[in-house]
Amino acid sequence: MIKINDGEFAYLVDYIRQNYGINLSQKRVLLEGRLTGYLLEQGIDSYSHYIKLIREDKTGREIANLLNKVTTNHTYFMREAEHFDFLRNVTLPFMEQTVGDKDLRIWCAASSTGEEPYTLAMILADYFGTSSGWDKTLLASDISTRVLDYANRGEYPAESVETLPAAWRNKYFHRVDANTFSITEYLRSQVVFKRFNLMDPIAAKKPFHIVFCRNVMIYFDASTKMNLINRIYDAMAPGGYLFIGQTESIARPFSFRYIMPSVYQKPMRSDSQNDK
Repeated sequence: MIKINDGEFAYLVDYIRQNYGINLSQKRVLLEGRLTGYLLEQGIDSYSHYIKLIREDKTGREIANLLNKVTTNHTYFMREAEHFDFLRNVTLPFMEQTVGDKDLRIWCAASSTGEEPYTLAMILADYFGTSSGWDKTLLASDISTRVLDYANRGEYPAESVETLPAAWRNKYFHRVDANTFSITEYLRSQVVFKRFNLMDPIAAKKPFHIVFCRNVMIYFDASTKMNLINRIYDAMAPGGYLFIGQTESIARPFSFRYIMPSVYQKPMRSDSQNDK
């Protein structure tokens, strides 16, 4: 059995936290449990050998495999449904009134296996229709290539899809077989999946109106979380809405306006001036 010593564990924890924001300092059992089998499969005889491979990896493949192993990707359709109700009933009517060029820019960060961005796409398609003149293509990103490949395929177990409203199943899914549903080509065309590290600069060509960044910051320390929140704020249009996980919170002070637990809004320019 390959064991990890204190120095090797500290190196991997520091490397992952410094480069990807994920804090595994209290997750030694998880880290060792997820990596030891991989090392054995690859014929790697020690963690020191593995660390050497990571340091010398010029292709990015070994680092991608590391992230695929250590990241947790638990999600499902309509997770934290209150957010989607708020999106439908409050956020989208606001955007319809304020986004004059009908170019609605949405980012689903930490999109995992795709259930969250596809849920958003279904709500957008229902609200605006398929021929309303609105550009509502949504960007979905994750650091794990494994979950992005899964999301791009757009195929899901029947038990996860059958919990959705029948109208959605009939309109946005095809049944592949008794155990599998597939997202329709139309809905798939509404979501662009991209690998992105939340520690990197957010280089959007135009500011986002809606950002879902849910259930990922629980793995970040306080300074990493606040740095990300500030960069998201800078990447959003005035009036834009930010949704975070319902078990997450943002420490004050912050520039967003608090709307309700886990929902925040970037003030409109006139509001910002009035608040001063």
